[in-house]
Amino acid sequence: MLTDNYVVADQEVWHGRTDSEENFDAFRWHQWVQFIDLNDETLAPFTGELGFCFIGFCSDLGIRANKGRGGAANAPASIRKELSNLPCWFDSKVRLFDAGDVKSENHTLEECQHALDLVVDRVLALNLFPIVLGGGHEVAFGHYKGILRHLKQSEDKPNIGIINFDAHFDMRPYDKGASSGTMFRQIADLCTEQSLDYSYMCVGVQKYSNTVELFKIAEEKGVTYVLEKDISSDKGWGMTEKFDKFVAHRDHIYITICADVFSSAYAPGVSATQPLGLTPNAVLRFIKYILKSKKVISFDIAEVSPRFDQDNTTATLAKVLIFSVVNTLCEIHNLSIE
Repeated sequence: MLTDNYVVADQEVWHGRTDSEENFDAFRWHQWVQFIDLNDETLAPFTGELGFCFIGFCSDLGIRANKGRGGAANAPASIRKELSNLPCWFDSKVRLFDAGDVKSENHTLEECQHALDLVVDRVLALNLFPIVLGGGHEVAFGHYKGILRHLKQSEDKPNIGIINFDAHFDMRPYDKGASSGTMFRQIADLCTEQSLDYSYMCVGVQKYSNTVELFKIAEEKGVTYVLEKDISSDKGWGMTEKFDKFVAHRDHIYITICADVFSSAYAPGVSATQPLGLTPNAVLRFIKYILKSKKVISFDIAEVSPRFDQDNTTATLAKVLIFSVVNTLCEIHNLSIE
């Protein structure tokens, strides 16, 4: 058994329009997703050409510890509902799986992150591409540890680069407790403990959302960062060179998105809204570019908060981002429908 706060998926969440029950070209994701129990020891690694696995991280304990607006614990179900009606723009060789959720009730933040660590490791061992649905951005620490745990089984010193789309560095001190604002400092310290390179790129940083001290810490830790205003001023065209430089020196890339990187016009349902955030089109363009490096090992989106959403706008944005990740990887594997 993984942990007592891992639960299998609620299949009732996946429902939607059905145009045909036989014609795959008319299928939607809710018709194609399969459900797996990661505690099932008979599960064998996926041997098909490309498989994706959804994991819910139903926790906003880190947001609450960070004195933010709670509500993101309910996001995995909200995002799944939006994903359900997506059309299958990929070959039928592509498979979608839902492995269920990590729950936070009656558990500490550290226990939730440890559970996710084990779940991500298990999904990667099954030869599936993890798509983790947050939850607070504390998801990143457990997610990274799961990737690291998996890679260390075959690599002595895994070389993992993190690309975080976020208005915040999330590198605050955690001597008084971890939160959704400490993960990337925790990862830096973990890398130091294990004599690993710390490779972190933060895209969309807002000066008004970070203290001077946090910028100093980022410089000290060798963080690559790009301010939101610099992306907006040149329409993001100069970003490809920055991504090339960062990705070139890493063997594996983990992409994480905090929904508060977007302007509140596109993402009102977040813990900390951004009136001057990035546009979805810019971030979509960046993600597709990074994915084409063929080094991306895992993906998550965090801090969608249904409690503050308007007409499911933020959950719908998460849906579109995930649709783009899946379709771009299908294109790379020549499994997309033209």
